[in-house]
Amino acid sequence: MNATGALGHYGERLAARRLSQAGMTVIATNWRCGRRGEIDIVAHDGDALVVCEVKTRRAESFQHPLAGITPAKAHRLKALAACWLDHHGGAPPGGLRIDLVGVLLPRRGGPLVEHVRGVA
Repeated sequence: MNATGALGHYGERLAARRLSQAGMTVIATNWRCGRRGEIDIVAHDGDALVVCEVKTRRAESFQHPLAGITPAKAHRLKALAACWLDHHGGAPPGGLRIDLVGVLLPRRGGPLVEHVRGVA
């Protein structure tokens, strides 16, 4: 695994921990839907299904982690969520939500983890 991949996996572990601390249940990580792409985290929040995109950046980066979610990326997340639902029996009673988690790694101190609910 290269340094970028290791950074991403580290951020995904931090994000999964944050979601769990918020009372959510992580049910899948790095779920792939063929060539369409990958969902970083799939979780339950009560009776809702949550598809979560994680973006991790070092503090030296010029872009905030959440700025990495472009309209094209949001569209792809919706398509991946539909693929998950097709493979797992449809939407749960609480529906589907797409969340983002941004992880910022400063030079010093602990990581900053920001969870934004219902973005797409």
